[in-house]
Amino acid sequence: SVLFDYDPSRGGQVPVRLLDDFQGILQADGYSGYGQVCRENGLTRIGCWDHARRKFVEASRAAPAKGKKGQPSKADVALSHIRKLYALEKAANELSDAERYRVRQEKSLPLLNTFKAWLEKNASKVLKGSLTRKAMDYTLNQWDTLVGYCKRGDLKISNAGAENAIRP
Repeated sequence: SVLFDYDPSRGGQVPVRLLDDFQGILQADGYSGYGQVCRENGLTRIGCWDHARRKFVEASRAAPAKGKKGQPSKADVALSHIRKLYALEKAANELSDAERYRVRQEKSLPLLNTFKAWLEKNASKVLKGSLTRKAMDYTLNQWDTLVGYCKRGDLKISNAGAENAIRP
């Protein structure tokens, strides 16, 4: 089902009201208001890589054309890591859930581990408050939920499909 419910408040009581008695997995962005309903309903929460990626795209667009000696910006490097994850998902799209889970365990998790190590190594080298640093911090802060899609083969890397369904 697709539900769009407008509420002028961004308070945590809104998702609690909307998701009352819901059981299962909640895939969402990093909005902290979902924490309460996940705790109260025992929901599993997974993140959305489109939300993390969007922050790096914004940082890349705002960055100077090329860094020192023609090197890509840190935002561009991060996007390169994320593109690899999406490429794996695209290649595994027609696989069964069990096969997709296997691909994620064998290929996605090592890529994610490499990306996380890169983020941890480089975040402190980026100016606090910059778009790139905000993107890095968001990704690291949301890491546990962002890797949640790898725990099963039937989950999505992104909730963009659901969000696109409510836009009309």
